[in-house]
Amino acid sequence: MNLYKTAKWVVSAIFYPLFRIRITGKENIPKNGPVIICSNHTSNLDPPVVGITSPRDIYFMAKGELFEKPFLRKLLTNIHAFPVKRGMRDRTALRKGLEILEQGNTLGLFPEGTRSKTGQLGKPLAGAGFFALKSNATIIPCAIIGPYKPGSKLKVIYGEAVNMQAYRDSKASAKEAADAIMTEIGNLMENHHSQHASLDK
Repeated sequence: MNLYKTAKWVVSAIFYPLFRIRITGKENIPKNGPVIICSNHTSNLDPPVVGITSPRDIYFMAKGELFEKPFLRKLLTNIHAFPVKRGMRDRTALRKGLEILEQGNTLGLFPEGTRSKTGQLGKPLAGAGFFALKSNATIIPCAIIGPYKPGSKLKVIYGEAVNMQAYRDSKASAKEAADAIMTEIGNLMENHHSQHASLDK
């Protein structure tokens, strides 16, 4: 068992009972071919939650500062994380992301680029749109609903693929593509929020 699968097993054993995680729409994630999973972002725990609920191994970007220590760099690399310089256009990270997709793998992105303090969706950065337009990946929106509190219910919803072909054909901007993806994430949150609330009663 490699380190990624070991980490996934360990985190799953802790998180599933602790947060009572429920998953909807896992069947929407293709079994093969390049995939980009785009999720809302409210907590530092979002990446591991997406990682353990996805049936496919996911590659995530992580802030470059974390890779400065050799031990941490090795650990992060072994669990499929790669560095990105925040606050600037990091061409190396963009190339790495496209390379991951070209190899038929899954890239995990948080289009907002940073955590939402209010739980409301923020405006997306152009990054998710860039990867969507520059690759032939299937784009799967994801919504994480519920607080990270022990014993509460945390719901992870994977929506149907976002049709990006019209944006690719019309040479849309990365920002327009990112906005379309964020709209789908927002729709997932809106459609499932009331259902999640009723489960908590």
